[in-house]
Amino acid sequence: MIYSLIRNVFFSLDPEMAHELGMSGVDFLNRAGVSCLLANPPPSNPVEAMGLKFPNPVGLAAGLDKNGAHVDALAALGFGFIEIGTVTPRPQPGNPKPRMFRIVQKKAIINRLGFNNYGVDKLLSNISTAQFPQRGGILGINIGKNFDTPIENAVDDYLICLERVYSAASYVTVNISSPNTKNLRELQKDEALDALLGRLKAEQARLAEKQGKYVPLALKIAPDLEDAQIQSIADLLRQHRMDGVIATNTTLSRDGVEGWLHADETGGLSGAPLFARSTAVLKKLAVALAGELPIIGVGGIMSGEDAVAKLEAGASLVQIYSGFIYRGPALVGEAAAAIAKAGTSNRPRIEL
Repeated sequence: MIYSLIRNVFFSLDPEMAHELGMSGVDFLNRAGVSCLLANPPPSNPVEAMGLKFPNPVGLAAGLDKNGAHVDALAALGFGFIEIGTVTPRPQPGNPKPRMFRIVQKKAIINRLGFNNYGVDKLLSNISTAQFPQRGGILGINIGKNFDTPIENAVDDYLICLERVYSAASYVTVNISSPNTKNLRELQKDEALDALLGRLKAEQARLAEKQGKYVPLALKIAPDLEDAQIQSIADLLRQHRMDGVIATNTTLSRDGVEGWLHADETGGLSGAPLFARSTAVLKKLAVALAGELPIIGVGGIMSGEDAVAKLEAGASLVQIYSGFIYRGPALVGEAAAAIAKAGTSNRPRIEL
């Protein structure tokens, strides 16, 4: 009820301004020790995936905290894991504003932010003082390429970021599926993806030996893939022994929002209209992978029922973002409770 009142104020503001105010508010409540005003603690429901032990299977998707500036405050809302980023080697402003639009009637968001962030060094500085990872919380770091790095040199940016974030991350996500960086999705194609994964896995092995710590690598894919592409990506994930895959990013499709204000804006569509498309890709990917590596399901989760559906389609964990904007922090506990009640998971529960 509290969030529904707050949301009315936020939704009267520009989406980016509302986001900044919202994050400041979450920080304030955390410092005051009253984050419980926004969300009830989720039930304990430990899950193991990617060699990591998650206290519950509901995570925050990348994009909400691009610079890792709000990790502790967000963790206090009950997430089983937090993913920050996307971060690039160098700071960049992203695309011109306005670049984020709500379609409230459809519980949808369109964004063309373009990896706006303060760069990997600033992110590392921010999380160096965060208590969540120091207390054993699972922190994913999502990495990308700078907008002005030629696509043929993209692997260099990913390698720079991987080396820089490796010691601070619980796992690292390789984002090649944002629609808002020119040509980025070309990296999902067979030869380019094969080369990228080969270089990244070699660097992961080098860093693991050097630092005495194995940090899992996950790949984040798009929902706008043909069946043959899904099969090819699954084959390469197995071939390169990737640790996980996140399905999916935002979509270029406008199915379900046609004719509404802002529907014609360029960018990636997220929220409720993405649910069916992203879940269909997840299900096909799960069949293609045959359980050989875990899937994190994300895209359009607006209720506990939606979260359970992702796991029934083949996910081991889920992430939320747009649902968090529309439903508020209560969605975290609702999704975790629904999953615990359903007893649905593609990975065994464990005792922490």
